[in-house]
Amino acid sequence: MSHRCDWPLALSVSPKEMNAAALDAMAAAGICQIELSSGDIAPYYDELDFPRRAGKIVSLAREHGVTVSSLHLPFAPFSALDPASPKPAVRRYAVEKQSELLRACGDAGIPLAVIHPSGEPYLPRWRENRMACAIETIGKISEAATACGVTLCLENLPRTCLCRTSDEMLRFLRAIPDLRVVFDTNHSLKEDNVHYIRAVGEKIVTLHVSDYDFIDERHKLPGEGKNDWEAILSALEEVGYAGRFLYELRSGYTYEQIAENYRYLTGRE
Repeated sequence: MSHRCDWPLALSVSPKEMNAAALDAMAAAGICQIELSSGDIAPYYDELDFPRRAGKIVSLAREHGVTVSSLHLPFAPFSALDPASPKPAVRRYAVEKQSELLRACGDAGIPLAVIHPSGEPYLPRWRENRMACAIETIGKISEAATACGVTLCLENLPRTCLCRTSDEMLRFLRAIPDLRVVFDTNHSLKEDNVHYIRAVGEKIVTLHVSDYDFIDERHKLPGEGKNDWEAILSALEEVGYAGRFLYELRSGYTYEQIAENYRYLTGRE
């Protein structure tokens, strides 16, 4: 059993927010941890030069009172990075590039990395083969993460992606012992969020917090969708969740709005 008031406030941020002014504003709002995220692989290389500059990026954030505590590994373009691709060359490239980024995380002291299990869309008849391909690929990436001292966290996904149900997530977890879970509160379209949380349990080590309409992911501020937040937070407490309360939102919300929402949900007001 854990308690929600112990979960530190964190936020998923884009490379464009890795500057002094934005970091100062985050810290002033009480956002003490961040996840650096870009769906496409290009910003990690072209904008950030992350494999060579990860330590400087972490130091910049620390100088302004913020800790880079995770990296969201890129998942696009699907044609190049899909770990569930039936093409061996694509899977090899995914292992190569994600491993390079993980080594940079390890060298910079970033403890967590988030990864998607697949691209999309997938036809039902493809699903079993894609599962097998993804488990093999994620297994190799997990080995690289462990070697670097980084915990690899697999994300539950919506629509036709893999890990859209807890049964699929559990298949990965049984096959890859070091793998852990990032639970996204606006991705479950086939299964109730509370059921998913209880099924995966203590393997959840971090979150992506946002709200939605149960039709598709929306990344709205909690309270603007249909999630039962008391039920979700209670389920997380029941399974002993002890990670960050990390928001992953669409653009348009201020840091103070996010902090106010956090204080309300966690009982800090």
